[in-house]
Amino acid sequence: MSSKNFQTWEVTTPYLNLHCALGEGPYYEPATQTLRFVDIKNRKLHTVSINDPTALTTLSFNEPVTVTADIEGVDPQDKILIGAKRGLAVLDRKTGEYEYISKIEGEGVDRIRSNDGAVDPQGRFWMGSMTDFGKGEFRPEGSLLRFSQTSSPQIALTDLTIPNSVGWSPDQKTMYFTHSNAREVIAWDYDPSPSSSSPLPLKNKRIFYQHRGKGEPDGFRVDVEGNIWHAVYGESRVLKLSPEGELVGEIKLPTRNITCVEFVGEELFITTAGDDDAEEGEESKELGGGLYRIEVGVKGVGHDLFKL
Repeated sequence: MSSKNFQTWEVTTPYLNLHCALGEGPYYEPATQTLRFVDIKNRKLHTVSINDPTALTTLSFNEPVTVTADIEGVDPQDKILIGAKRGLAVLDRKTGEYEYISKIEGEGVDRIRSNDGAVDPQGRFWMGSMTDFGKGEFRPEGSLLRFSQTSSPQIALTDLTIPNSVGWSPDQKTMYFTHSNAREVIAWDYDPSPSSSSPLPLKNKRIFYQHRGKGEPDGFRVDVEGNIWHAVYGESRVLKLSPEGELVGEIKLPTRNITCVEFVGEELFITTAGDDDAEEGEESKELGGGLYRIEVGVKGVGHDLFKL
């Protein structure tokens, strides 16, 4: 695409400056007009009004909570699905207690925690696993797993270091997955029919986008036109990628470590992480870990619901 058609946006101040160590997983709840998101390192789940940044509630946990989703037929004000240290669990939001429904298996699971993920068109949850904090350098010991309530997790990919977001095209016939440290977004042809349970409904694996910058692609969401809005950790920006995998726009932010995005109408809410490499008083440090918002003129495809 020619440079004259390249779109740019800039957001300079956070909507909410919580100083998250690792803000992640933003998820919009239309019924309550709230956005929930996690701070993985600080083991917290925050919920904030999209109309009033002071209307904030927080749940704290004794292990990392990494991602959330809604459950079919269940009021998300009561219970939601969460990725926790050892796998997939159901959280009671009133008590803060949760119960595992499926756990990550295999050798060395004590070293592993969950990471990002999403519900597929059939109501199952795809989620990555990776080296937990406090276990030394991240190793290629993670996987991309598909969870359901009826069976053990199925393994789609292994030998991953930082598996990240999962998502689908608007017609649900393409599945995307980001492997952050490889700086690549992978695509497969995907069978969205309800009968596609086993084997895994993935064919024609290919690299959809290879990132050339110094940062790493982190979390993303897909819009109704098929573009991917991709946060980049370490580059102070969100990329807009066309359905063909071309870079067609970017959002610039005032802090370095951008982690994920979420659509609320035609606005994008953006989570970030702290910037430990910045000097005290430097803008990236002062504004790192904040939640940002900006109008982008297109809606997202929304979320599927987990079938419990």
